Amino acid sequence: MDSLAVCKLVLLGEMACGKTSLVHRYVKGSYQENQESTIGAAFSTKVEHNLKFELWDTAGQERYHSLAPMYYRSSSASVCVYDITSRDSFERAKKWVSELKANVDSPDLVIALVGNKCDLADDRKVDEDEARAYAEEEGLLFFETSAKEDVGVREVFAAVAEKLCKVIATKPPRPRPQTGIRLDGAADADRAGRAASSCCGV
Repeated sequence: MDSLAVCKLVLLGEMACGKTSLVHRYVKGSYQENQESTIGAAFSTKVEHNLKFELWDTAGQERYHSLAPMYYRSSSASVCVYDITSRDSFERAKKWVSELKANVDSPDLVIALVGNKCDLADDRKVDEDEARAYAEEEGLLFFETSAKEDVGVREVFAAVAEKLCKVIATKPPRPRPQTGIRLDGAADADRAGRAASSCCGV
């Protein structure tokens, strides 16, 4: 079997916007109604297309904000999540986009903006057209999802993987190590995990 390209993907967003639920739905195909808040960051993996995603689900609480750069530094992709019923979470997601663009060196960073909880459309506070226009202006992928109802979740990660594959195709070929091609700062991620091990829920 060909080696898989390994890509670090970081999820960012305000507390309770549904990041962990999205990851669980994508990786495990399940949904938990009363999901506990992530502490520090949680790590999981999933193969998509010809990529192996290393998924870092970061905590949304403000007190963990200072840890975020350890996780998104040298990342290949980021999914910035907001809750469509919370205007504040949308504004916070836009701040994450700005922070990523200011602090991640890679010009090939793939960013997706995801409006979660579309099953609660009757309580919507963020207009889909507004969010889509913002995403287009910033060059982001855009989706609305429902982790609860399993709407659009896999499409998010499939689209990110497809865009990353296009990036890989533009790069000159390199010898493949036995453990696979790494497109991210793997050691950096490992250090981050160890540094936050005392507050990291995996």
